[in-house]
Amino acid sequence: MSAKVKPRILRGTRDFLPQTMLLRQHVTGVIRTAFERFGFEPLETPAIELAETLEGKYGPEGDQLVYRFSDRGSRRVGLRYDLTVPLCRVVAMYPTLPKPFKRYQMQPVWRADKPRKGRYREFWQCDCDIVGSSSMLADAEIISLIATVLPALGLREFTVRLNNRKLLTGLAQYAGVPDDDALDIFRAIDKLDKIGRDGVMQELLTREVGGSRFAAADGDGDSATPGRGPREPFLSEETATRLLNLVALRGPADEILADLRGTLGEIPLAATGVTELTEIIGYLEALEVPAHCYQVDLSLARGLDYYTGPIFETEVGQLVNGRPIGSVTGGGRYDELLGMFTSRGQPATGTSLGIERLVDVLEELGSGDGDGTRTITDVLVTIFDSAHLGDSLALAASLRRAGINTELPLETRRLGAQLRHANQRGIPWAVFLGPDEVATGQATIRDMRSGDQTTLPQTEVATFLQARMTDA
Repeated sequence: MSAKVKPRILRGTRDFLPQTMLLRQHVTGVIRTAFERFGFEPLETPAIELAETLEGKYGPEGDQLVYRFSDRGSRRVGLRYDLTVPLCRVVAMYPTLPKPFKRYQMQPVWRADKPRKGRYREFWQCDCDIVGSSSMLADAEIISLIATVLPALGLREFTVRLNNRKLLTGLAQYAGVPDDDALDIFRAIDKLDKIGRDGVMQELLTREVGGSRFAAADGDGDSATPGRGPREPFLSEETATRLLNLVALRGPADEILADLRGTLGEIPLAATGVTELTEIIGYLEALEVPAHCYQVDLSLARGLDYYTGPIFETEVGQLVNGRPIGSVTGGGRYDELLGMFTSRGQPATGTSLGIERLVDVLEELGSGDGDGTRTITDVLVTIFDSAHLGDSLALAASLRRAGINTELPLETRRLGAQLRHANQRGIPWAVFLGPDEVATGQATIRDMRSGDQTTLPQTEVATFLQARMTDA
């Protein structure tokens, strides 16, 4: 006999026990319903992709986090890092897909990252994307979807922050920074919420020697932080101050866009970015998305290199244990990524919802029972004794045919033990079939929460339970 193996799992991975899975299924069910209401269709892709499919898509830091290895056929392969690149590969492989192609996808991804609280090596992403439309209405649809999903999950204090990579590039040009160095501007600006204005000022005045690349963002909107090395002068204090004053603009979206149009209107790329955001705001108003649900925020940069236009990230204002929840969605437009797989690039936009963070937040906010249940079982049909086993089995079968989740005791146990098991599991209803009930063709139903009991004909048990479950 082989030696015993100590039961353990790799750091950064988790087991999900049934009660946690019920909440996760509740969250994904709410999200799936919203996706389909907006016309998105499901897609799944393999966990393993050829390494060349994944490499060179996420920037240097992101590429380092791709799990890569050679399989038994000496093929270079990698675990799926996100859901966006596989989507682009699918669209390139199946060119006859009707456009615009609207898909949603909920599957695990893997990052060779250093595990810590809120960051895992294996986690689920939940994406919806629109491929084949350059209209800003596509981006507005994504934002409108976010504003539909979060209230359905019980999160009402949220803000979708909007920006545009073209505006950010225009800001860099306004500061006299070459396009090749623009990512250093983005990286510094993106830290405004974390290190404050003074900290960002120092990031703009000096930068790491040789420049730096953006860290890749995960499905919850966080990004890895590169190590700090030797630094060199970057922007002048006057230029950095002008940039920060623009980035700090706050207020109604139309007022901010008017200010930007006046300041950056002579820079063609920035003017295009302002126009695109103006169109999105107009569509959001027509879609009746409340104005307090979104704001233009030039400090938003997003981490991945492939964004080309509008970008958006959602922050929840509710506090958990006195701490802000932070970002729960992130996405944007990536019109050039498909060009890495085919000669015919296509416009695309989408977002990722951080399922892991949403589940953690709902647990901490007291929604740990998901939709209000601790088990998927609706009713326990008890077994009085072996002589009446067949009657209990027949009733259980009829309840299951009626669509009621029904459980039976699998071991011969006293009635009290069966009821204790139902209480421990959180099963809301129990049905008794003793000699008296069987003789009269009746059954006794107990509400396990209140203790109330009702006796009625066995033929009416399913209707009774269906009505009570609907009322609940």
